[in-house]
Amino acid sequence: GADKNSHFSPTGYFSNRKKYQVHKPLNYSSKAMEPLQPGVVYVGHLPRGLCEPQLREYFGQFGTVTRLRLSRSKKTGGSKGYGFIEFESDDVAKIVADTMNNYLFSERLLKCQFVPPEKVREDLFKNSERMFQKPSQPAVKRYNKIRSLAEKAKMAKRLLQKENRLRKRLAERGIKYSFPGFVILVVPSTANTHPAAGDPTPVCTPTVLERRQAHQADDDAEDKEITLKLPPASVKKPVKRPRKRQRKEPNLKK
Repeated sequence: GADKNSHFSPTGYFSNRKKYQVHKPLNYSSKAMEPLQPGVVYVGHLPRGLCEPQLREYFGQFGTVTRLRLSRSKKTGGSKGYGFIEFESDDVAKIVADTMNNYLFSERLLKCQFVPPEKVREDLFKNSERMFQKPSQPAVKRYNKIRSLAEKAKMAKRLLQKENRLRKRLAERGIKYSFPGFVILVVPSTANTHPAAGDPTPVCTPTVLERRQAHQADDDAEDKEITLKLPPASVKKPVKRPRKRQRKEPNLKK
């Protein structure tokens, strides 16, 4: 029989089997292994009605949008017309800034600028992941709400206590200052009934009292006011000058 090692070929590979392929290690470049650096783009002159979802959908065609912030008014909640968009790669952000700058979009020229990393503040995208909610202004609602008689009496009691404490502090410091206090206006016919929706709060502040006193003083001053009648402005009458007499020409013919 043949030797066990007779099936080896001179090249060292098996003759009746598939040749083994030696895989070389892939040579990755240093640039491909580096992590992506995010880039921020400023977008201005945005048209009205363009909100966060539309901006994310439109600029998402250039690359992955990681964060987006649209500047809004704290009072009305409306857009201020500019915002900031962060892309996953700074190269994509630079391309967007160059491509979309002075781009005519909905009858407006967009202004796009690449923001350098050193100029990006830490709180630039603060609460950008939350949906914007219009401010509720609780103090205004509290002031304008309709109060019952019990609430009005409680409020008047607090105001009077506050006024008494103020008067005591002024007296302790030797300050002689008199000012009108808080006055409760109660109409006997409507004392036991609920106030209407449009009735004002029956507690008067010092400013309201001062205005009333000033108005009364103005009325008294108008009654006692002495008006001085000035004589009418004198009108200069034109001075009549005598007419010039015509000189008689001498009669040279004799």
